[in-house]
Formats: sequence, structure tokens, C-alpha cells
Amino acid sequence: MQNKMIGIVGGVGSYAGIDLIKKVYDLTEAKSDQEHLPVSMLSVPHKILDRTKYLLGETDVNPGIAIAEIIASLIASGSSIIGIPCNTAHARPILSLIEKSIPESCVLVNLIEEVGLHISTKYPKITKVGVLGTTGTILAKVYPEVLAKYNIEVIQPSEDIQDLFVHPSIYDTSYGIKAFSNPVNEKAKENLSMAATYLSRKGAQAVILGCTEIPLAIQYEKIEDSLIIDATTVLASALIRESKKMDEAHS
Repeated sequence: MQNKMIGIVGGVGSYAGIDLIKKVYDLTEAKSDQEHLPVSMLSVPHKILDRTKYLLGETDVNPGIAIAEIIASLIASGSSIIGIPCNTAHARPILSLIEKSIPESCVLVNLIEEVGLHISTKYPKITKVGVLGTTGTILAKVYPEVLAKYNIEVIQPSEDIQDLFVHPSIYDTSYGIKAFSNPVNEKAKENLSMAATYLSRKGAQAVILGCTEIPLAIQYEKIEDSLIIDATTVLASALIRESKKMDEAHS
């Protein structure tokens, strides 16, 4: 039995694609090389414009165009299940363009929907979560729009915390994770930990790491009384599930 190939869009975070592949392999039940799932990643970062800049109106070119082209290349090389390890790329103005390019024979796994499903099924008592992400993700209300369907309230950082601590910890060229992914700069770690603590003290029962850079800095399971939910890990699990489901449907 040969599982369908997982295709990962790289270039949407310095280590985002690599981290997702690692988590797919970490979560796959395999006792030999041959039992691991086939995975393909195409990383062409210079083609994909920054998603937050587009959402903030700093560029007119929708990055979904380039992402759709990369997905087409992945599909042409044999991928059937597609994952985009970028939360901001799931903002409706970007994602809607990408979705139009997906053929019926393939599955585009929606990262944000999967996080909602994960929380509602695994942690049904959670009704309030905090989200750490880029300013694009926050302003586009990527998580509130989806999690509302699961009756989950979303707490987002205050404007000051977002502008002074969260977004710079991702983007700042002197210490941000995009510039310093391995190892992550201590200032970025401290800032993001502080922001997660803020969300916990605001009543978040869980804090979603809603940017695929952030799990590189926050690698613990709880902060104070709040559970940490790594959206990249959730996406990895969903890709494995869809690969097996598609294989069973064609067996």
C-alpha cells in the first residue's frame, strides 16, 4: 500500500516548511524508512511576497498567486495533499484565491480549520483561547472568524503588545525569528513568552501559536495555567490523517 504524497509549500517562513516536515515524521507511526509517508516540499521564497504586507495594503500583489503556482508544481510532481505552513496565508483574501486553483482530486488542508477541530474534539471544555501571530493574522481576524463556529472566543494581544513585542519578535531584522531562526534570539523568546503570559492572565485557557515561526521560540506545553497549542503540529497531524484517508479511498 502506497500512501498519497504530501506536498508542502515552503518559503513562507524561514524554517516553517522544515519544521512541518519534521513534525510529520515525528508523528508518523513507522518502524522503518519505507513506512514513512512520501513528502515533497517546494521552497521558492523570493516568489512569495510577505503576506502581512499584502493584508496591510503595503503591496497590491496577492501572495496567493505565487502560492497557487507552487502548489500547481507540487501537484504536477505527484502531491495530492497540500499543506501551507503559514497562518497569515489563510486570511480569506489570500486563501480564497489559492482554493480556486485546487483540483477536485487533491486536498488543501486548512490550517485554521484544523486548529478549531483539534480544540473542539480534544479539549471540548476550552471556550476561550489566546492567539499569537503576525499583525496580518491579527488584523484579518483569521482565528476569530473560524473558531466562532466552534463557540470558542478568541483573545488577541493588545495593540501595544502586538506592535512592541509580538510582531517585532517575528520580523525585526536585529533579533526577530525570520532573521534568527536557529538559534532563536533570546529577546524574541522573552517577548513571546511575555505575550503568551499576558493572554493567559486575560483568561485564555489555551494559547495558540498562530505563526509558524513562533513554535521555534516557544517549545513548552503550558504557560502558567494555559495549554500551548502549536498550529504547525496540528497541521502535521491533519496531513497524515488525510494521506491515510485518501490512500484508503483508493485501495
